[in-house]
Amino acid sequence: MMTIQELGESLIERRQTITSAESLTAGLFAASLAEVSGISAVFPGAFVTYAAEAKTELVGVPKQLIETYGVVSKQVALAMAFGALRRLKTDWAVSFTGVAGPDSLEGQPAGTVYIGIAHGIEGSYAQKFSFSGDRQAVRKQSVEAAAELLGAILKTPEKYFEQN
Repeated sequence: MMTIQELGESLIERRQTITSAESLTAGLFAASLAEVSGISAVFPGAFVTYAAEAKTELVGVPKQLIETYGVVSKQVALAMAFGALRRLKTDWAVSFTGVAGPDSLEGQPAGTVYIGIAHGIEGSYAQKFSFSGDRQAVRKQSVEAAAELLGAILKTPEKYFEQN
């Protein structure tokens, strides 16, 4: 299990850059990562794309993709991650889209979260999570899950990315 602190340190050690596109977390991942000493060497910035329009405007998620799958979807999570990666030309991008609550959204219950990871041309991966608790708990669990997921991918990328 990798913490956000350990993730930041690992990226600094590897000299690999990262960005994020965050919806329900509203910048919590970026703020948490920014607490790591020296992170500015590998973290140029991030995107808060709370509204569907912001997902399109800031990280280039096609409107048709949102209309077809909804914002709470694997497809939008992947598009957000790739869009952020392309915009800031980083090695890695993490995206968050989902429902913090207390109400459901697009038929998805509160606590439903998709985390997307994009890594250059090597690939992408997205995973659905179901968290419990209030809005803050869901947001915090999302950030922790992303650190764990990216930590696992850094260790064994071949388990997550399809080889071409």
